Amino acid sequence: MKMNSKKYGLVALLLALSALNWLRGAEEGAGAVGTNEVSVESLVQEALSKNPELNFYKAEIAAARGERRTAGTLANPELSSQVGAKHARSAENGLTGEGLVWSVSVLQTFEYPGRLSLRKAIANRQIELADLGYAQFRAALVAKTRSAAFAVFEAQEKATAAGEVAERFAALAEILVQREPAGVTPLLETRIIEANAITAQRRASEAKQAARVASVELNLLRGHPASALARISHPDIVFEPVDSLERLLDMAATNSFDLRIRQMELAQQGFKVSLARNERYPSISLGPYYSQEESGQAGEKQRIVGLGVTVPLPLWNRNAGNIETARAREQQAEASLKLSQRDVERKVVENSAAYEARLEEMTRWKPDAAGKLREAAELADRHYRLGAVPVATYVELQKQYLDAVEAILDTKRDALQAAQELEILTGVSLYKAEAAGKGQ
Repeated sequence: MKMNSKKYGLVALLLALSALNWLRGAEEGAGAVGTNEVSVESLVQEALSKNPELNFYKAEIAAARGERRTAGTLANPELSSQVGAKHARSAENGLTGEGLVWSVSVLQTFEYPGRLSLRKAIANRQIELADLGYAQFRAALVAKTRSAAFAVFEAQEKATAAGEVAERFAALAEILVQREPAGVTPLLETRIIEANAITAQRRASEAKQAARVASVELNLLRGHPASALARISHPDIVFEPVDSLERLLDMAATNSFDLRIRQMELAQQGFKVSLARNERYPSISLGPYYSQEESGQAGEKQRIVGLGVTVPLPLWNRNAGNIETARAREQQAEASLKLSQRDVERKVVENSAAYEARLEEMTRWKPDAAGKLREAAELADRHYRLGAVPVATYVELQKQYLDAVEAILDTKRDALQAAQELEILTGVSLYKAEAAGKGQ
């Protein structure tokens, strides 16, 4: 009777666990329906269309175009007028006369030859800098969004794998507790299973927390509320063989955003030096004037029409200070360009080495390595219950399954980050990112 009651209790426990798993699966299915599964590339396109920071760079381009329009516009003409009274007395006969005196003139300022074209050139470089800044931000936004989306996917996959292992350990521990231990070995095996259940559940919780943190960054990039949830579909990323380091360095010298910006700043500063030298020479104001005088005694009117010229005398200010400042800024731009060249070369070498190392790791993987390890972990679970697999093998296989899943995901993440950095630095794309609804 005692044995039968134990058997009935064990059967009831198994039925209860099966029902619990079924309910949990139903809840997860309902959650999957409520949470849309989206691809990485669709999130990238959404970020490009909704990211609020893009408006800042668009406004910067508009501001630069406004400066270009201002730089090419002549100064407004100046209108001046004078009104007064005239009192005259003749020294010969002592007669006096009074009348009205007024004058008006219009002056147009003309810059020294070449000055207006230099200002236009500086403004044109500012527009190009704004365009480069916008393109650089777009490229960085794509890379950040793709990395954040992959981080969410990576954490979700780790949480799923750790949750599977934790459930296996927990279910097995519940069964082992119901058995009567026949010695110290079964008791120790039960404790090993319970301890690994706790560890696996801890890893699952940490992965879920990492997924939420990555989701916050992803939502901010695509203009969504920070609390929004999204299930990331499996990104089918194909990595291409890396080009030679020499070619990557040559491409970086031409396509790197940082170098192009520094080169543009240096060219712009050269125009500013020329402008400062040009401003040593004064501008000329030229225009007609008209004046009229009336004599009250004889009713005479005297009119004067002429051409007025105004030229500042460059006696004390030869613009030497501005010329010196512009030359110093040009030297700074040259130094900044050289430093950027070294920094870009360093980044290309580092990311190229990292990408090659991760690509070499991935080429050694067997097809669907994670899926086969998952199947092996499930097989070990079934055979351990039958007594065909020792506890050491069972526990080690579950741990290795989790470690392998994390290693695969971490390697892909590192390869993606290095490839995106190289794309920003050189303009060469080393991967094809296409969303496909596949399992890992």
